[in-house]
Amino acid sequence: MTDWFPLWLSLRVSAIATVLAVVFGVALAYLLAKWQSRWTSVVEAVFTLPIVLPPTVLGYYLLTLLGTRSTLGRTWESLFGAPLVFTQSGAVVAATVSALPFVIRAARAAISNVDPRVEQAARVVGMSEWKVARVVTLPLAARGIGAGVALGFARALGDFGATVMLAGNIPGQTQTLPVAVYDAVQAGDEATARTGSLVLGGIAVVVLIFVTQIFARRR
Repeated sequence: MTDWFPLWLSLRVSAIATVLAVVFGVALAYLLAKWQSRWTSVVEAVFTLPIVLPPTVLGYYLLTLLGTRSTLGRTWESLFGAPLVFTQSGAVVAATVSALPFVIRAARAAISNVDPRVEQAARVVGMSEWKVARVVTLPLAARGIGAGVALGFARALGDFGATVMLAGNIPGQTQTLPVAVYDAVQAGDEATARTGSLVLGGIAVVVLIFVTQIFARRR
């Protein structure tokens, strides 16, 4: 494997997607953990749907929602002067949507497991809800959130179906490492396919070890 652009693009896209997934995912997880309503499960199901959807189906939905013929797609193009599809920004969107459910589910579980008596004690001493969340709840849930972040990063890094549907497969521009591995297999380039697969597998093993250590410490 002589061209390492797909790896660097994958790492960059995954890093940005993970940051976005953490910002939106932790906020939504907090609301879901604290919001007592019959609609809570419905909202969570909608946002975690990408876990069970086939990646190509998810990519089709994103392409339909954000393509040049859609309202959101035309709005993006008018704001930034270029379409979202078949760009690195499109790859980031696809990776973010793929990573978001893992962050939400892990963060919600961790936040729900925080002892409410500790939060109530913080309120008694005069802390606002925002400060209780920032100083008490989120720090106590940090390990669980960290596990979700790690899994979300791994999912974003390994995304294929949604990325290739929304961002395309343009060498040197939008071709991420999973897409490059697929291309190499199709072209009979076993060396490139093997190297790319080993790199992705190695990163996945590191992430799983990290997550396992987090849960071991929690126990």
